[in-house]
Amino acid sequence: MRIWVDADACPRVIRDILFRAAERVGVAITLVANQPMSLPPSRLIRSIQVAPGFDVADNEIVKRLEPGDLVITADIPLAAEVIAKDAHALNPRGQLYTRENIRERLNMRDFMETLRSTGVNTGGPATLGERDRQAFANALDAFLTRRT
Repeated sequence: MRIWVDADACPRVIRDILFRAAERVGVAITLVANQPMSLPPSRLIRSIQVAPGFDVADNEIVKRLEPGDLVITADIPLAAEVIAKDAHALNPRGQLYTRENIRERLNMRDFMETLRSTGVNTGGPATLGERDRQAFANALDAFLTRRT
């Protein structure tokens, strides 16, 4: 099992949690981004820099992931593709995307996008807080405990 990170939008604090987890349980992590990433020295942590462009990093992750891998992303369409490939997706707030909830999440995303396209200001996601960081760390730990 490998952990893939949709790294362009992944908060630094979440990457730090992932780096510590990699060392603790010995799981390989690959950050995929269209910009250079600062990484701690580790044989388990690497990055792939892709060309700039819409969904380029997402497509690279989907191309490389294997069934059972974990992808860290807040991108719901990417999460749906990950699940379709029998892998797992966890968002930076600690919510695991599953076959049971991904359709509802896609529908809500599409609904909000429709509202925005008509001029409705829907706001953005709330700032990642301490409770979110703890929820992510707990969800990641639970996932890794079950899989490693």
